[in-house]
Formats: sequence, C-alpha cells, structure tokens
Amino acid sequence: MDGKGTTPRPKDGFYETDSGGGEWVVPQRYQDLQPLGIGTFGTVCSATDTKEERAVAIKKLASPFQGVVHAKRCYREIKLLTHMKHENVVSLYDVFTPTEEYPDFNDVYLVMELMSSDLYKTLKSQKLTNDQVRFQMYQVLRGLKYVHSSGVIHRDIKPSNIGVSADNEIKLLDFGLARAKAEIMTGYVTTRHCRAPEIMLNWMQYTQKGLSFLMYDLRILYTWYINEWASSYSSSPTVDMWSVGCVMAEMLTGQILFPGSDYSEHIKRIVEFVGTPDDAYMQGITNTSARDYLSSLPSYPKKDFEAFERFFVGADPNAVDLLLRLLDMDPDKRPTAAEALDHPYLAKYHDPEDEPECDRQYDDSFENMEVDVEGWRKLVFYEIKSFVPLHVKRNEQ
Repeated sequence: MDGKGTTPRPKDGFYETDSGGGEWVVPQRYQDLQPLGIGTFGTVCSATDTKEERAVAIKKLASPFQGVVHAKRCYREIKLLTHMKHENVVSLYDVFTPTEEYPDFNDVYLVMELMSSDLYKTLKSQKLTNDQVRFQMYQVLRGLKYVHSSGVIHRDIKPSNIGVSADNEIKLLDFGLARAKAEIMTGYVTTRHCRAPEIMLNWMQYTQKGLSFLMYDLRILYTWYINEWASSYSSSPTVDMWSVGCVMAEMLTGQILFPGSDYSEHIKRIVEFVGTPDDAYMQGITNTSARDYLSSLPSYPKKDFEAFERFFVGADPNAVDLLLRLLDMDPDKRPTAAEALDHPYLAKYHDPEDEPECDRQYDDSFENMEVDVEGWRKLVFYEIKSFVPLHVKRNEQ
C-alpha cells in the first residue's frame, strides 16, 4: 500500500473525531478538540491532554506525502521542533500517527504547547503600552538569539507566529518555513508585509519574466519555484531581524508598516519610508531587474533618527533608535539578535547570563539528500516511532 489509500482502523488507544477540520484520529488522552485555524500546511485544534492535565495545540499536517516538497517539509518541521528547547520557542510535546504499521502510514500530528493568543490577535484588540512593547520585543529577540545560535533562520517572523500567553509570555511559533543558515532561500517566505527587501528583490526577476504564468496558476508556480528555483543570495539571520523591525513598528503604531498588494509596490513603500539605497548597495544587487526597478523610483532622502521619531509619535527614543537599526535596507548593517538585546531600549530586561544560546548546532545534513517521496515518508515514520515525549523524558530523569 502507498499510504494514499483509505484510512485503516485506528490502533488501540486512539479514537476518531470530527474536529471541524475533517476527520481526525487521535490518542484517547487528547479530548475536547476544538478547531483553531486552517492554513496552507495544516489544521490546528486545541485539546485537553488528560494525562498531563494541560491544554495543548494539535496540528495535523495537510497531505504531507503528496510530493517531495511536502514530504521533506514535514520531516524538516519535526527535526526543527525536536531540536528547539527554549522558554521563548514553542515546545513540541509529542508527534504521532494513528497507524501502527508503515504500509498504512499517511497522517502526521504534532502536539505542542497551547498559547492563549498570538500577537496578531492582541494587536487587533488592544493598544500596547511602551513597556509592553519593550517586554515582548525582549522575549522575541531572546528566542531568536537561541534559534540563530543553533544555525537556524525562522524566515516567517510575523505577529500571528508570535504566541502570547495570559501572563504576557512570548513564544516563537511555526517553524514550517525555517531553514539552516547555509541554505539558499526562495522568495516565497514570510507574509509580505514583514518580508525583508532582499528576498523580494531576488523574486522580482522571475515574477516579471513569468507574469502571464503567475496569473494563470500561482499554486503551480509556487510549487515549481520552491522545488527548482533558488535565489543568488545566501540565507542570513538578518532577514529575521528586518521582520522583527516590522513587527515592532506594528506593535508601536497598531498599523502594518509596509502594506502592499505586490512586490513592486512593497519595495516602493519601503524605499519611500527608509530612503533610497546608496550606490554601494545598488552595485551589490546582482538581479538586473531589481536594480533597474530601484533605479526607476524617485529619489527619497535617507531617513534619520529625527524622521523616524516624527513618524513613531510618543515612542521611547531608544525604541526609535532600535527601529532605525533594524529597518536598514542593507542587511549587513542590521544588528544581530544578540546585539539588539544589548541595545539601551532593552536594558531593563537584558541579562546576558539568562539569554542562552543553543548548545548544539542543528543538523541539516538531510537537506542535500536526493530522496523520493517514499524515502522521506520512511524517514518521517522513523522520527515518529523514535520520538520520546517530554513527559517521558522528565519521568526518566
């Protein structure tokens, strides 16, 4: 059997339920499933873990083995979540499949800690105080310092991927688009309004050449691009730092800083806000289409501290200074997460002794493996069967 047939009878200890997002088959310990959201790559439900007496989030991956890209992404997400263990990064409690034998294996479920809300919902419902922004930004950067130190780039930092607990605790969520630092990156990462300009400038070349195809079927183009096309820029943690700046600006104003309906409009808004890049930056752009587009835009003066301060009315001057550094079009000039933590704006919470780095580098050697769908399926099955849940690890200590 190829894993795509009818779902076999669940193994002992599991039950079937209609979660609101289709048929789910989960262990008996997880009760009262309630749908939280449906995305491109999966459906998420809240549930009660009756064994550990806690609320959890369960994510059922959408068609994880429909192709090589999806299967590899599934394996990557499990490996990344298993690797991360930090107070400001979501914890993976368990990973399971309702089938006992490999021939029947097709469904993958991830069990994670449940956050009471996320920053997107928070910003929709309230205006944050300056100190709330400071404390939450500190936690975001504390988590990112750990993630980056492990050799991983999140690549999808945005308000909805920042979990917020009832006591204002912050955790980074959704590592489905994360990659190791050494990998080249595609343009189709992060929600557009938080996307670093260097990512979009690389994507523009193919978008312009393939516009008619793009309009014909974006989903086909996306699948082809993720699988076959690579940009010329090396992936860098600085893309996350730009996204952090966009999130911070939204926290201070309650508004998206760079709304845009397409790449060219988004780039134009960025240039209008931060100023026209200097000659050295322009000469470093190898994408001819992107360089020509930037050159065609009107010249805007480079924004200084005073200009930023006039825009972010009422914000802490140190917050404005940090934003000025994060929102630099030149990725080499943006601070690292560790450097941002050392900024005066975060002095109230900054404690170098309590901002740990990961003690081991993330092993991404599998990224270069030439494996078909069946091969990735076997690797995922092995990861599930060998996974040791957190509560078991604690009991063994």
